[in-house]
Amino acid sequence: MIDLHYWPTPNAHKVTLLLEETGLPYTVHPVNIGAGEQFRPEFLAIAPNNRMPAIVDHAPTDGGAPVSVFESGAILLYLAEKTGRFLPADLRGRTATLEWLFWQMAGLGPMTGQYGHFHVYAPETIPYAQERYAREAQRLLGVLDRRLEGRDFLAGEAYTIADMACYPWISPYVKAPLDLEPHANLRRWREAIAARPATARAYAVAKDPRFARPAELSDEQKRILFGITPKP
Repeated sequence: MIDLHYWPTPNAHKVTLLLEETGLPYTVHPVNIGAGEQFRPEFLAIAPNNRMPAIVDHAPTDGGAPVSVFESGAILLYLAEKTGRFLPADLRGRTATLEWLFWQMAGLGPMTGQYGHFHVYAPETIPYAQERYAREAQRLLGVLDRRLEGRDFLAGEAYTIADMACYPWISPYVKAPLDLEPHANLRRWREAIAARPATARAYAVAKDPRFARPAELSDEQKRILFGITPKP
């Protein structure tokens, strides 16, 4: 039913988390971003911003032609509405879920991504950038921790697409782990999501040999991913 164009990154994990929770049948199509496959015309036809993940739904609810969706937040919202799951129907629950989904898209993901770039991938050490994004990433983790005080999940008692959006971005860089020790509520929430069987299945997708990645990016991969060219 669903074609998932995927490479194992935090944004792609969001989508497999939801697909595995819903049980929707899906087929994974690798998009090797280190090899530049995100720039192929057939991929740009469904994801014009040359970023994955993207999906094609061959059985949309209106019964019409296949529907393609790009941007991970939009995909989560589309699939939640398609299945009627993980997005509360009541006004307040839906509003809270969408608030925290968009918070992740606008803040947690981009800022943690910049933290990772300057701590892991940048060709030179820039202390200002490292410190600026480390502070911002920790600030956002604090926001999340305070939100989770007295709540099982971001929108309340129910696990939603907001939780799925945030979970992969908590500390995604093995070489530059974020300090979660001050955030007890966040750690409890993270452990609860990690214990879900669907979470294990979602992350197992990344273990497919098709997604094997080198321990270090080559100069060509850095050029493709970040526009970084080696110094002469």
